[in-house]
Amino acid sequence: MAGGLFELQQPQDTTSMQNSLKKQGNTDHLALIDGSRLIVEACMQGGANAYVGYPITPANYIYVYSSQRLPMVLSAPDEITALQWMAGLSARGHLPMTATSFPGFALMIESINMAFMMELPMLIVLVQRLGPSTGSATVGAQGDLLLLRGMISGGYNIPVLCIPDIEGCWKLPPVCLQTAVNLRTPVVLLTSKEMIMTQRSLDLDRLEAIEPVERPRYEGQSSYSPYAVDDTLVPDFLPVGNDHHQVRLTASTHNAEGILLSTAPEALANSRRLQSKIEMGTPTLYRLDEEEDAETLIVTYGITTGAAREAVKKLRAQSIPVSLLEMETLLPIPSTYYDLLDRYPRVVVAEENIQGQLARLLFGHRLPEEIRRVNSMGRMVRPEEIVQEVAGL
Repeated sequence: MAGGLFELQQPQDTTSMQNSLKKQGNTDHLALIDGSRLIVEACMQGGANAYVGYPITPANYIYVYSSQRLPMVLSAPDEITALQWMAGLSARGHLPMTATSFPGFALMIESINMAFMMELPMLIVLVQRLGPSTGSATVGAQGDLLLLRGMISGGYNIPVLCIPDIEGCWKLPPVCLQTAVNLRTPVVLLTSKEMIMTQRSLDLDRLEAIEPVERPRYEGQSSYSPYAVDDTLVPDFLPVGNDHHQVRLTASTHNAEGILLSTAPEALANSRRLQSKIEMGTPTLYRLDEEEDAETLIVTYGITTGAAREAVKKLRAQSIPVSLLEMETLLPIPSTYYDLLDRYPRVVVAEENIQGQLARLLFGHRLPEEIRRVNSMGRMVRPEEIVQEVAGL
């Protein structure tokens, strides 16, 4: 694909997209579709108006589909440039998105920290693949969770949501965009190779309409303070280069006026606010399938959700009561999760990595005895492995 800027057709509405997909040899209301196309379409419907990217496997489909659907596309020479351009677009009032995998994401981290401190909304779709390093570009994984937990210097979090199934590829991107705008922050939508590249049958009539998010702007007549806040802890936004007010954006420790003050109390209080607004405003999304009298709770997220659902069916068919928690909000960790976990004497955490990253995120590196793990590397977790672990408790 040639680099540069593409001015494309005006976005279609959901019905137009459904009709278009139905014409592609599909009958009735079913379509054979991959998660990448749904993510891109949902982002476009949800208000993303710019894609900035550098192609990387297995996120390439998102790159290609975005060039066909979004009104502005910038082909960056590398991932560092991509995030810098996204920051510039966001500062001018656009709502940009990108997609990458670990090698590209590693290059983006410094600029994500910058955007976090400047309070610039954007969406980053992180498609996990097998690591370490370049690993295998064509093998999926769930190996980036602990990286996301510690990527912001100082231990801050940005919102991280994770797609559980093909329908989540449609439902979660608008939530991420709304969260990015509401909190003025970068947001990561976490997924993996099999979720976005594998084609699945989907009833298009099940896709709910999406309302585009709009970025509110400061409309006051008095002097504009770029980081002054009210009870929401989120400052009003004005684009740089507007005709009425000066806008200061800085990634250094600053006060409400955007003035660098190092360790001055006002500046440090402003930095503390950044974590408080994320914790207060990140939506808590999960699915809980509880069975009466169950003493074991299976916990999972992302691509392993399918195996966990199948395992629950098999266990219940064997008259083994079990409940299932599917986590869609991963960071910051909602306190609700601990309320649910405390109700069960036994917990089995299933995920596609060998470290048990979700288990350690929830319980620390010294796991309690009642916490069991089901892990895999280089392949997806199998339902039978979860069944065996639960039945053996």
